[in-house]
Amino acid sequence: MSIRFTAAEVEAIASLARIELEPSEIELFGRQLGDILAYAREVQAVDTADVAPTAYVAARQDSERADEIQPSLDRASALQNAPDAWPDGGLFKVPRVIG
Repeated sequence: MSIRFTAAEVEAIASLARIELEPSEIELFGRQLGDILAYAREVQAVDTADVAPTAYVAARQDSERADEIQPSLDRASALQNAPDAWPDGGLFKVPRVIG
């Protein structure tokens, strides 16, 4: 069973995602979102009562390394190409990304 999205619902979702859609994309995206949710519903309907829970999906590999102090860049080298750097304070400006 396919889930239907209205044009208003698709536009609201696009607004939350901060994307602009062409009128032709609204219908396409609505259909695609419905297909995704219908597939998720199918997956949820699978009987997993006899399946033992697992902690790892893939075989576990020992990828953890020892927590040891290692040499790194000195402050001057790290800041040498940074825009608007303030080397004495160890700081540099970054573009504002939040409101």
